[in-house]
This record gives sequence, C-alpha cells and structure tokens, in this order.
Amino acid sequence: MKRADFHYDLPEELIAQRAVEPRSSARMLCVAPNGPRDAGVLDWPEMLSPHDLLVFNDTRVIPARLYAHKATGGRVEIFLERVLADPQRVQAQMRASKPIRPGTRLTVEGTEAIATVEGRDEEGFFTVAFDQDALPVFEQAGHVPLPPYITRPDEAEDVARYQSIFADKAGAVAAPTASLHFDDAMMAKLKARGIRWTTLTLHVGAGTFAPVRVDDPAAHHMHAERYAVSDTLVAEVEATRARGGRVVAVGTTVVRALEGAVVDAGALRPMAGETRLFITPGFRFQVVDALLTNFHLPESTLLMLVSAFAGRERMLAAYRHAVTQRYRFFSYGDAMWIPQRYADSSSAA
Repeated sequence: MKRADFHYDLPEELIAQRAVEPRSSARMLCVAPNGPRDAGVLDWPEMLSPHDLLVFNDTRVIPARLYAHKATGGRVEIFLERVLADPQRVQAQMRASKPIRPGTRLTVEGTEAIATVEGRDEEGFFTVAFDQDALPVFEQAGHVPLPPYITRPDEAEDVARYQSIFADKAGAVAAPTASLHFDDAMMAKLKARGIRWTTLTLHVGAGTFAPVRVDDPAAHHMHAERYAVSDTLVAEVEATRARGGRVVAVGTTVVRALEGAVVDAGALRPMAGETRLFITPGFRFQVVDALLTNFHLPESTLLMLVSAFAGRERMLAAYRHAVTQRYRFFSYGDAMWIPQRYADSSSAA
C-alpha cells in the first residue's frame, strides 16, 4: 500500500469556499453495492431504521487563530493546537516572516495579553506561555480556524456556520464537518422516524489537515487528539446491538473515537485520553456499522480511513462520480453515506 494508491484528481473549483444554506440542503452521495447513487442530505432519515443509533461529536471549535506582534513590529500568527494542563500555556503552530526563537515576547492583537515563546517540540509545535489564562484570550480575539483549502479570510457568518448544532465542549481547532449538515429540519425528520442519537467528544486537532508526506503510509506519524467515550454511550451501543440496529458514526472523528475505545476481545469501554489511531485498509472495525462523512483530500489519512471501511476501489469510484457530478468537496461541501462495511474493506483493493 502506497500513498499514491489514494490519489484522485480534483478540480480546484469543486472545493467549497462557503457553506450552503440551509445546512440540510447539501447533496449526498450514497455508496450502494451496485454503484454510487445521488441523493440529498434530507433524504437520509428515510435510509435509517428506528433500531439504529447515531453518534455525533459534541466538540466545540475554538476561535483558534490569533495574531500578535513582536517587539520589532513583526506580525506572528499563533494557531492553537491545544491548551495544556497549565491553563496559561498552549501548544501551537506559529508563522512569521522570520524564525521564531525561544524567549520571543508577543503582544496579542485586540487584547492586553502578552505571550512568550518557550520552545518547539519534535512534532514542530511551539509551547507558548500567556500572562493569563489562554483560552479566554482566544475566545476574545481569535479568528475562526477555517481549513487551509478555504482560501478566503474568515467572516462573521463563519462564527456560527463552522460549528455544529451539537457543539458543547470547547477544544477543537477544526470542525467535525459531517455534523455541519444538521439543522432543525433535519433533526425534526430524525425525530419523526424515531431515530436515537447520542454524543461523544473528540477534540479535532490541526493534524487532521497534515498531509501524508511519506510514500509508505505505515511510516506516517499521527498527531494525538483528546477524546472521551462515556459509560452512557457504551450502554446505548450495547442496547443497539441487542435490538439489531446499526451504530452509525456521523463523521470520521466519531469512527476514530469509537474504535479507539475498543479494548481486548473487541469490547467497547468508557475511555478518556488521547488517540493516535491511524485507520488504513486492513483495519478490523469492531463498533461502527455505517458512516456519514464528507469528502476528503486526495492521499489523506481520512480518505484512507473511509477506504478501510468500504474498500479503496469502491471509494475511488465514488469520488470519480462525485467529481463528474460536480459535488462540493471538503469541510463546507456535500456528504457521503456509506450504509455498511463492505466485504472487501479488509484489503487495500
């Protein structure tokens, strides 16, 4: 298996720069046994059974992009990865016109806060110490952390739009984008169908956009992300199994959290900690039965994940169909519904 095995050609104009309104008006590509089928997100509730359980990610996106100035006047971008155990210290990516050295003091734009660069770790993240609790500084002066493939500056509408209706626990620096399709109309249809749902938490890190730079994906190093699976969720999964329903992951972050909380003998257990789980073809799924997701970048870890779930050739055929039919790609784009794990998902082909 090579990185190039997960390549597809994507015209740049298909990368969604803005979200559709309303949220549930997006298109949806169904991955069916006899080939891709076009539908809309609002059609999805009719494809579910009242025995199914939907699992959403309730992480809330922090306004993670700050701007600051050196004493010399040079501007620096601070992109939060996570707040550390000491609430005044953070792990962050930083960009400036000149190298950023330990000891550099920064004045944060729009605030009176001062930040000092302490050092840089082997993964390339800087440790930055603020003179006050860091999270309120980001909440006050931070910008919406739109992904790098959205080439416009963030705008006022992004504050709400780049946040799911389930957002509750602050900690993500990127949205769990499959959840962005849900609004009142969608939830009303799910309720009318008697569909159950619950949540877990995985705080999406900037590493979700990190490209696979090595030819052999097995050598790729995943960034750690914090997650929590509750005992209530575990009980709901067990009840779903008992009634013959499917565990439906809304987004790849949910897949990684659920499968990361599996212990010996395939048992799902309550869990809180960090995961570096990298799902590639050959992975044995033990919890997730079906997946609603968005489209993912070529040669990315997330395209490898969905290929593990449904088979690489099936996924690439679906992506070629989506390009031909002019679907909208990535975070503000359209959805894909994979209603089952496929028999060939245990191999790269």
